[in-house]
Amino acid sequence: MNRARESGLASIDPASIPQRELHTGATMPAIGLGTFGSDHVTPAQVATAVRGAAAVGYRQFDCASVYGNEPEVGEALADVQASGIEREQLWVTSKLWNDKHGEDEVIASCRQSLADLRLEYLDLYLVHWPFPNFHPPGCDVTSRSPDAMSYIHESYMKTWRKMEELVDMGLVRHIGTSNMTIPKLKLVLRDARIKPAVNEMELHPHFQQPELFQFVIDNGIEPVGYCPIGSPGRPERDRTLEDTSPIDDEVVREIANRHRIHPAVVCIKWAVQRGQTPIPFSVHNYRANLAGVVSDPLSDDEMHEIAAIDRNCRLIKGQVFLWKDGQTWEDLWDVHGEITPP
Repeated sequence: MNRARESGLASIDPASIPQRELHTGATMPAIGLGTFGSDHVTPAQVATAVRGAAAVGYRQFDCASVYGNEPEVGEALADVQASGIEREQLWVTSKLWNDKHGEDEVIASCRQSLADLRLEYLDLYLVHWPFPNFHPPGCDVTSRSPDAMSYIHESYMKTWRKMEELVDMGLVRHIGTSNMTIPKLKLVLRDARIKPAVNEMELHPHFQQPELFQFVIDNGIEPVGYCPIGSPGRPERDRTLEDTSPIDDEVVREIANRHRIHPAVVCIKWAVQRGQTPIPFSVHNYRANLAGVVSDPLSDDEMHEIAAIDRNCRLIKGQVFLWKDGQTWEDLWDVHGEITPP
């Protein structure tokens, strides 16, 4: 049965979706469906969203082992292919979690994700965070692993060599980084045999990261943006009083009124037109997000209006990855232009 017709949602021609050309020459859809259900969406609901999103035209799906739903997403992807969408038409990403950075763990972790997702290969595999610091699910922001450590480039490159080996083995077609900074990326680019195809990073109108954004573009790395609408469903532990919401910004809401769309769709339009690849997660509004990137573009003036509302407001601060007492979350992000020492 046609799931788009079943849900009452008209499908969008996947050929109309903008594509990003990676440094390998491969192309990737310029919007994907995230699958992080946070702490309020079940794996079954995420899987249902994957099926529905594929039916209305999505072809990129951003997954991760730590999301705890890859078996369910894998079942959904199997259904998607059974519906007539060929594997080569899909772009599927997964990520290596922090407690699997060891040289003897990278390949095994990737194989587990492949088994869970019911795939023979991944289009993209990312190192989820540059810190091998484990924290238990559901912990609060004060949680610290007794074995936590800072970014150690030599250790990261041992992990990266195994990521490169995954490409050599044909298990992964591209590898990439996530939650990185310019100082860290400079070292990886210097030492990598296979350079990152993408860097996944927080990007939304209130956190535009212009320097990092331009750095990855200049180095032939595709910026993939998570939290593209400000992650209103992020876990409570990640929220602070200083946080702001781009979908509640007066400028975004005024633009939304002009276009007669939801403010979230304005954020998605802005992201794609700016040149990044957003991966919004939605249980119900995924079609509106997709439709937003193939019709009624924002004007140059509107793009400039949004460029002017950057507040440098990082929402996913990563406190649980800190490695010693007395630190603040800024130490994770090399805000002074140098890697924070151990």
